[in-house]
Amino acid sequence: MTGRTMHQTDPTDSTDSTDSIRASGTTDSIGAADTATETLDGTGTAAARAVGAAHAASGAAAMAAEARAPDTTGAGARLLRAAAVAATLPYLALKTAWLAGSDIGIPEGSVLLEPTVFFTVANAVTMAMDAAVIVLALLLTRPWGRRVPAPLLLVPAFTATGLLTPIIAGFPAQLVLRAVGLGADPAARAAGESFLHGWVYLVVYGGFIVQGLALAGLFVPYARRRWGGVWQGPGGTRLPSPTGVAAGAAAALGTVLGALYVYWAFGGTAWLGAERAAQHSAETGAVSAVHAVCALLAGWCAVLLARGGTRRPVWPLAAGWTGAAAALCWGLYLLAVPLAPGIGEGGGTPSVILLAYAAQVVTGCLAAAVLTAFATRRRRPA
Repeated sequence: MTGRTMHQTDPTDSTDSTDSIRASGTTDSIGAADTATETLDGTGTAAARAVGAAHAASGAAAMAAEARAPDTTGAGARLLRAAAVAATLPYLALKTAWLAGSDIGIPEGSVLLEPTVFFTVANAVTMAMDAAVIVLALLLTRPWGRRVPAPLLLVPAFTATGLLTPIIAGFPAQLVLRAVGLGADPAARAAGESFLHGWVYLVVYGGFIVQGLALAGLFVPYARRRWGGVWQGPGGTRLPSPTGVAAGAAAALGTVLGALYVYWAFGGTAWLGAERAAQHSAETGAVSAVHAVCALLAGWCAVLLARGGTRRPVWPLAAGWTGAAAALCWGLYLLAVPLAPGIGEGGGTPSVILLAYAAQVVTGCLAAAVLTAFATRRRRPA
């Protein structure tokens, strides 16, 4: 042992070195893994974006191709489309002339000659609504029409149904009654012609009737192709309880409205007020009868749809759609008329009449909600 120097090494030195190497290696591995993950994530995001862009470009190209595609619509549909578009022209021409300051079709002394903001806005809005008929006719017959989201089609179609149906049913009935000598008396007719010349009603309402019939002829086959599954097969099980309550309320209101309008249709004058009672005739009775039928259809067809059953729901759907649309849209229109300066009776409008108009709106809304619930439950991919 003497003369020999022992060199002693701390046994922890080698362990520290090994740990250091391992730690370094682990850190490098984790860093590499993170880098690889980030690379993969970036690549995946880029790929997803590329796929989304490709889909968007494909959809845009498809829509552009459909817009340029030749018209393969059948001869009957093309004829109905042309009729609908042509029927808007007289009304659009009159509205354009009135907005430009012309008095064509307006007799001297009419309130329409008074320069008011209300009539200017009303003419502009109704002109735009009639122009929308042209868009609707194209949408129902062109290939790109099936790519339009359902609400963008159904809302204007529902509105057109509601505004045009009472005219289609009521105006010809009034003409027939007038032809057989049961029309309004000369004083009431003169009061109407102090607002617009008689020929304006014939031109405008005649155009509305053609528009309504043409759009109906286009909408039915379109709806069959796109949403045929809604009315195929039996009515099915009952709709949920809240929908059933809405249907019951619509039926109750519709029944009350129907009874009230039937009373007025057959000559009753209670709650009409002195002015309306004096102008009451078989012609105004025909209009009341149409409102009665629409209110009853809206309410009771909603009940049939909510109950379900084994029968196909074609007729309840069609009649409920028509009745709900007419009740809602004409109720809103009739509520707005008294606001027009010099036209409605304003604050003098009998409260029962205003309540009837409001009840039409509520009935139409409730029935429309039931229709929506029924169609949503049975909807199939287009």
